[in-house]
Amino acid sequence: MRANENDYQKYSDAIDRIQEGNEAMIELFNELEKDNPVIDLNEELLKNITRAKEKYGEEVIDQKINSIIAEMLSWLDLNESP
Repeated sequence: MRANENDYQKYSDAIDRIQEGNEAMIELFNELEKDNPVIDLNEELLKNITRAKEKYGEEVIDQKINSIIAEMLSWLDLNESP
């Protein structure tokens, strides 16, 4: 393929941008951390939560779940050292 100086520069710039994008993607990949759930919910419970959110709305169900968990944690003495 033949190219004049202008075409050559356009291709060179495009390759540079592709390389910058690849480097950015590699950097993002290297910074990924494993997402460990705070609570390991079983599959049936997850299905029921999803159904409840569809019926009553996410905000309502999230608020209720947070209230229940806060109440349960209030029963524990969390100030003690393990």
